[in-house]
Amino acid sequence: MVRVTLSRKLGELRITQSELSKATGIRANTIGELYHCASERTSFEHLDKICEALCCDLSEILEYSPNPIRTVRKAISQDVYKRKKEE
Repeated sequence: MVRVTLSRKLGELRITQSELSKATGIRANTIGELYHCASERTSFEHLDKICEALCCDLSEILEYSPNPIRTVRKAISQDVYKRKKEE
């Protein structure tokens, strides 16, 4: 699962959502949705602008942790690649 950690980053930098909105030109509502992890999707352009404004890496505002229960099948090529590597 992918989590947005923008709230943590803004807290570390002591930057408000409003300041980030003004710096990036991204609507305040969009920043608010990301801040509260209420957004189901966001554009690469927005992520790029946020990282540029905060002088940070994408990994500082997004994090991935495996789902406790698998929701999709593993890609078949993964198995083939691993078998070839083991041989």
